[in-house]
Amino acid sequence: MPARSPADRRARAQSLPPASEADQRAITGFLDRAWAESGLARLTLDSYRRDLEGLARWLAARGQSLGAVDRQGLFEYLAYRTTAGYAARSNARLLSALRAYFAQQARLGLRDEDPTARLDPPKLRRSLPKALSESEVEALIQAPDTGTPAGLRDRAMVELMYATGLRVSELVNLPAMAVNLRQGVLRVTGKGGKDRLVPLGEEAQHWLQAYLDQARQVLAGGRATAPLFLGRGGEALSRQQFWNVVKRLAAVSGIDPARVSPHGLRHSFATHLLNHGADLRTLQMLLGHSSLSTTQIYTLVAREGLKRLHQQHHPRA
Repeated sequence: MPARSPADRRARAQSLPPASEADQRAITGFLDRAWAESGLARLTLDSYRRDLEGLARWLAARGQSLGAVDRQGLFEYLAYRTTAGYAARSNARLLSALRAYFAQQARLGLRDEDPTARLDPPKLRRSLPKALSESEVEALIQAPDTGTPAGLRDRAMVELMYATGLRVSELVNLPAMAVNLRQGVLRVTGKGGKDRLVPLGEEAQHWLQAYLDQARQVLAGGRATAPLFLGRGGEALSRQQFWNVVKRLAAVSGIDPARVSPHGLRHSFATHLLNHGADLRTLQMLLGHSSLSTTQIYTLVAREGLKRLHQQHHPRA
């Protein structure tokens, strides 16, 4: 039986031998050059490392290496991952890492050809972002107990995420100095180290000011610390910690926690802006998308909402 569950896949991966020292050096060299040349985000580099080390370990179990693997070997690895239950999206991400790695190897003259040149990415279903309704977002925002420092922080974070459409990594890594309440803007460093200015609404400004005045120093424990949003001991919250905050607030507000995630707040921000007349170019700038095609998926969400309204209210729907 192929391994299907994440636990099964982890157990199978852990049974593989470690990557060879030569492959580990090659992967580290690739990542160092990718960071220096393209300024890739740390999360992207970490993802590339995991994917490349996974291939290197699989090759080591077969007595092979990254330096010698050919197109057929990559086909076999992708087939192995498919039978192990990896999703098409996971394999597409892997192929992106492989293409970046082998293209660099070929460019540096370390390989005669790129073995990924004729590898087709798996077919991905175009899934619509899952957005909450405006009333559900309002209930989620009202859920924190603002009489406590942690509750005031949670209210400010949810307000800010819905007001600006930040990625969760951008939110938890936001430094305090990035907030300019006098001008009502936020300076955000997004993917690829690109900065953008995002306007803040009055509600977000109000709750951010309340958090800064009443809660942040309490959470910091008197220490000077750079991150804007703090957990216990004055440390920055992790993505997983904020995920848990959102799930807990969903349960408090009577929303199924399975329907709610930090990324869902970003989707809700985009969908609600479109529903109220925002144009795609503005939305692209606010979300920090490098390509307009990435933003266009939200037109499908808005279209589905219009269909539902038509069916609900039109006498001949």
